[in-house]
Amino acid sequence: MATFLYKLGRLAFRRRHFVALIWVALLTLAGVGAASAPAPGNTSFSIPGTEAQKAFDLLEQRFPGMSADGATARVVFKAPSGEKMTDAGNKAAVEKTVKELGGGPEVASVADPYTGHAVSKNGAVAYASVKYKVSGMELEDSTRDDLKEAAQHARDAGLTVEIGGDALNATPETGSSEIIGIAIAAVVLVITFGSLLAAGLPLLTAIIGVGIGVASITALASALDLGSTTSTLATMIGLAVGIDYALFIVSRYRAELAEGRAREEAAGRAVGTAGSAVVFAGLTVVIALVGLSVVNIPMLTKMGIAAAGTVAIAVLIALTMIPALLGYAGRRIKPAGEKSKLLGGGRTPKRPGRPNMGTRWARFVVRRPVAVLLLGILGLGAAALPAASLELGLPDDGSQPVSTTQRRAYDLLSEGFGPGFNGPLMVVVDAKDSARPKDAFAKVGAGIKGLKDVVTVTPAAPNKAGDTATITVVPDSKPSSVTTEDLVHAIRDKGAEITRDTGAKVLVTGSTAMNIDVSQKLNDALLPYLALVVGLAFLLLIVVFRSVLVPLKAALGFLLSVLAALGAVVAVFQWGWLSGLMNVEQTGPVMSMMPIFMVGVVFGLAMDYEVFLVTRMREAYVHGETPGQAVVTGFRHGARVVTAAAVIMIAVFSGFIGSSESMVKMIGFGLAIAVFFDAFVVRMAIVPAVLALLGKRAWWLPKWLDRALPNVDVEGEGLRAHADPEEEKELVRA
Repeated sequence: MATFLYKLGRLAFRRRHFVALIWVALLTLAGVGAASAPAPGNTSFSIPGTEAQKAFDLLEQRFPGMSADGATARVVFKAPSGEKMTDAGNKAAVEKTVKELGGGPEVASVADPYTGHAVSKNGAVAYASVKYKVSGMELEDSTRDDLKEAAQHARDAGLTVEIGGDALNATPETGSSEIIGIAIAAVVLVITFGSLLAAGLPLLTAIIGVGIGVASITALASALDLGSTTSTLATMIGLAVGIDYALFIVSRYRAELAEGRAREEAAGRAVGTAGSAVVFAGLTVVIALVGLSVVNIPMLTKMGIAAAGTVAIAVLIALTMIPALLGYAGRRIKPAGEKSKLLGGGRTPKRPGRPNMGTRWARFVVRRPVAVLLLGILGLGAAALPAASLELGLPDDGSQPVSTTQRRAYDLLSEGFGPGFNGPLMVVVDAKDSARPKDAFAKVGAGIKGLKDVVTVTPAAPNKAGDTATITVVPDSKPSSVTTEDLVHAIRDKGAEITRDTGAKVLVTGSTAMNIDVSQKLNDALLPYLALVVGLAFLLLIVVFRSVLVPLKAALGFLLSVLAALGAVVAVFQWGWLSGLMNVEQTGPVMSMMPIFMVGVVFGLAMDYEVFLVTRMREAYVHGETPGQAVVTGFRHGARVVTAAAVIMIAVFSGFIGSSESMVKMIGFGLAIAVFFDAFVVRMAIVPAVLALLGKRAWWLPKWLDRALPNVDVEGEGLRAHADPEEEKELVRA
C-alpha cells in the first residue's frame, strides 16, 4: 500500500492543477445538487421492534386520523395570585386562546381545559392539550409561530402561560460552536507548524471535505429521508478527522523536507507513510460509524452512514488534495523545525540540538515504565468508578434549563397535578381476538388501578369497531424516574396475564414508554456493537502492525478511556459534581445514546492517534532500531502532531458544552473528556509504557498468521526501492 500511495502522492503533486480542478468540480456539483434539491421533509422517527412502536402502528390502523405519533403541546395557564382559572375573565381568555390554537392546518385537535377536566383541584392551574397531525420534527415553523402567538395573547390578558410538549422541540443551533472550534484549531495549527500557510492547509481541506459531504447529504435528504441531525454529526466528525488527517500528512511532509528530500519526493513519501496510517485510521472510523446500523434505529443508521461517507471524503482529500496544495505552496512550506519569518523564523535557537518534549517524555517513560503504567491505569480506574452507578434515560422537559418555557410548563404541571402528569402512559388494548372486548377493557383498567405508583386511570376509549381501546395512566412519579420505568414493566407484566385470560393484547406506549424502550434497545445493542467494532478494528490493526499484542493493547486502552469518560459524565450530569462550572441546571439519568455514541465516535478518533503514533514506532523498529529506541523515535516525530490533533478535537467538542440543550452539552463534555483521557493518558503514557515493558514481544506474530496476512507495508519499507535518483537535483533550499 505504501508504494501505491507514494506514487499517488507524487502524481497529485505533479498534476496539481488537474487534482484541484476535480475537487472544485465535486464541491460545485454537490453545491448545485443541494441548492436544486427539493426541500426535505423532516425525517420520520421510528423504533422498529419496540412495543411502543407496535402500539403506535396499531393505533394508526384502528384509529384512522388519530395521528398517534403526532406532536403534542400543552399550553399551561396559571391564574394571577389570589385568582382562579375558573373566574369569568380568566376562563374567557383561555377559551379565546383555545379557539386560536385550533386554527392551524397541521392541528388535529385541541382539548378545552374546562370540558376535559384539565383544571387543578385548587383552581390555580389549567392546561389545553394540542394534538398535531405530524411529528415534532415535521412541524412547519409557521405552526410553531402560531402556537407561540396564541400563548402570548393569553399572557397579554394577565395569565402566566408556558408551553410544554415536543411541538416546540427544534434542532439546536451549533454554528457558533463550530466557528469557535475552527478558530482554536487554527491557533493550534499555527503553533504546531510555525507557519500560517502550513496551518491553513488542514483547515482548507477539512472545510472543503465537510462542504462536499454536507452538500451531498442536503441534496439526498429528501430522497433518503435524512434529517438535520444527520448533517450535524457529519459536520462534527468530518471536521475532526479532516483536520487530523491533513495535519498528519503535512507534518510528515515537513519532516521529509528536513531530511533533505526534494519536494515532490517528500510529498510522495508523506502520502506513502503517513497516508497509509490515514487510510487505516479512516477505516476504523468508518467501521465504527457504519456499525451503528446494528442498533436497528433507522435514524441512527442513516446518521452513521452519512458521517462515514464524510470521513471517506476526508481520507481521499488528504491523500490527493494535500499533496496538490503542497505543490502550489512550494518553498513557502518550511521543513520541520523551521518557522516562517512572520512567526519568528530565522532566529538562532536558544539551546540548539536539544531534544524536543516528545523525545524527553518518551525517554522518561522507557526508564520508568512500571510507575507510568500503574499511575495511568489507577488514574483512569478512579475516573471510571462513577460509571458503576450509571443510570440511562432520555431527556424530557424536566431536564431543560429553567429559562425555557418547556421547563416552566413542566414545573407548573407538577405543581398543579403532580410530577407524573408530565409523562402519562397510553395503554392500547387490542381485543380483536377476544370473545368479550368490553370485559377485557374493564379488566385491564381494573388491573392497572391496583398497581403501585398509579394516580389516575381513565376509562377505556374504544374505536368505532369496538375491538381496540386506549386507556391513559398517570403515574405518581416523574417521567424520567426509575419508579415510572418500573410501572411500565409492571403494566406489561399485568398485560401478559390478561392476554392469557381474555385473549386481548395489552401494549404500553406514549413518549415516556417510547423513551424507556429506546433506552432498552440501545442498552441491548451496546455489547454486540462493541464486539463488532472492536473485533473488526482488532483484525485491521493486526494487519497494520503485524502484531497481536499491540492491537490488543490498543483495544484495552480504548475501553479504559471510554469507561473513564463515562465515569466523568456520571459525576457531572448525574451526581452534580462541578455542575455549576458546567452550567448543569438539572441532574438526572445519562442520555441513553451516550455510551454507544461515545464508543463509536471515540473509538474511531482514538485509533487515529494509535495508528499514527505506533506506525512511526513500527517504522523505526522495522528499519533496525531497538524496541526502546523505536518508542522514542515514534514520540520524537509523532507526539507533537498527536498532541495538536487531540487539543483541536477537545476544543471542537468543548464548544458544545456551552449549549443550552442538556443533550448537546452532555455529548460535548463526554467526547471532549474521552479524547483527553485517550490521547494524553492512554496513547501518551500507557502505550509507550506497555511497549517498553514488552520489548520485542510487542511485535510478535505467529509465523502461520504472518504468512496468511497481506503485507500492506504501512511503515514504507518498500519505498526504499523507489528513491528518485534525480532528487538530489532539487534539494530543498529554505
